[in-house]
Amino acid sequence: MSKKHLFAVVAVAILLIAAAGLTAQSPDAIYQQVRANQGLKMAPVPLALEGKDPSLIGYGSYLVNAVGGCNDCHTSPSYATGGDPFKGQKMVVNAAGYLGGGQTFGPFTSRNLTPEVDKYNRPAGMTFDEFLMTMRTGMDHDNLHPQMGPLLQVMPWPAYAQMTDYDIRAIYEYLRCIPPVTIAPPPATPAP
Repeated sequence: MSKKHLFAVVAVAILLIAAAGLTAQSPDAIYQQVRANQGLKMAPVPLALEGKDPSLIGYGSYLVNAVGGCNDCHTSPSYATGGDPFKGQKMVVNAAGYLGGGQTFGPFTSRNLTPEVDKYNRPAGMTFDEFLMTMRTGMDHDNLHPQMGPLLQVMPWPAYAQMTDYDIRAIYEYLRCIPPVTIAPPPATPAP
């Protein structure tokens, strides 16, 4: 066998092995990675990824930015000047206030979801268990509107409650990677 023929056989073998590796992944796993890659591309702020799982963070970004619409309520204003897609402009998210809260809905003000500046980087200061409980039950850990009961009234938590634990973990881990935003906390509404 000539060197040229041997090289061709080896090249074909390498291609077959590579193709077998790609097909060994399930379509769901491939789609999950596509969503994670898209999430990393669409993150409107720099992410602190060091020592973290970029696939999980990317998937969390995809859920927050493409599926959940979290920016619409948790960033005030949602879009930078000249970047409001609802005015026919090319979308530019308000990166300086990204997920820092402050949007008002009648007596309610959206919460700051960005991480606390400490060694834990907990979104909104919540542990994962607290965050999971909020997403599953709507429990308002801060009890800012006691006259309305213990549940968040504007947050669409019933929809998020249908997500998998993995989905909610991905959102939480993404929120741990975004820059913190410092805003004044929403005022508590006095009980009647």
